[in-house]
Amino acid sequence: MAQRRFHYEQAFEHYLRANRVPYVAVDEAKKSLLPAGDAHRSLKSFDFVVYTSAGNLFVDVKGRMYGSPAKSGGETTHTRRRYESWVTQDDVDSLRCWRELFGEGFRPTFVFLYCLRQQPPDVLFEQVFSYNNRWYAMREVDLEQYRRVMVQRSAKWQTVHVPAAEFERISCPFMVRPAARP
Repeated sequence: MAQRRFHYEQAFEHYLRANRVPYVAVDEAKKSLLPAGDAHRSLKSFDFVVYTSAGNLFVDVKGRMYGSPAKSGGETTHTRRRYESWVTQDDVDSLRCWRELFGEGFRPTFVFLYCLRQQPPDVLFEQVFSYNNRWYAMREVDLEQYRRVMVQRSAKWQTVHVPAAEFERISCPFMVRPAARP
C-alpha cells in the first residue's frame, strides 16, 4: 500500500485490495504542472486510477463523517443522517483538466467515503465495510453530473456542494468489478 496520511484513503485502498480491483495510487505529495502554455499553474492530484470493467476511473476520495457521535453508554441524542458532499472548486477544475489531458477512456469521479460513527443497520447503506476498527460506506458521483448541479457553499473557502436531494439522485454506491484480464 502507498503511504497515506488520512484513514479515508487508507480505507479506500484497503477496499480495492480486498476486492482485487487493479489500481494505481497517486503520489499526493507532489503537485503536477500543466503542459507548456499553462506553465505557472499547478494541478491538484487525484488519489487513484482504478481499472474496472466499466472503464478507467480517476478517483478523488473525499472523506466525511456520517452520523452523530455516541454518548458514553452507546446512545445518541440524534443521528445526523446527511451525506456531506462538499469539495473545493480546485478539486472540480483539476479533475476536469486531468480528463482533458488523458482523453477518452478515463472518467473522473468523486468517491465520498463516509466514516460511520456507529455500525449502521444493514438496510441503511448498500455496502458497508470495516477497516482498522471503523465502519465505512461509499457514494460515487461522476464529475460531470456533480458539475451540473453543484452550488457554491462558501466563497471564502472556495467550496461547492450538491444539495441533499440532488446528491441522493446523482450518487450511487461505489461497487466496482475488476477489469477483465486479456
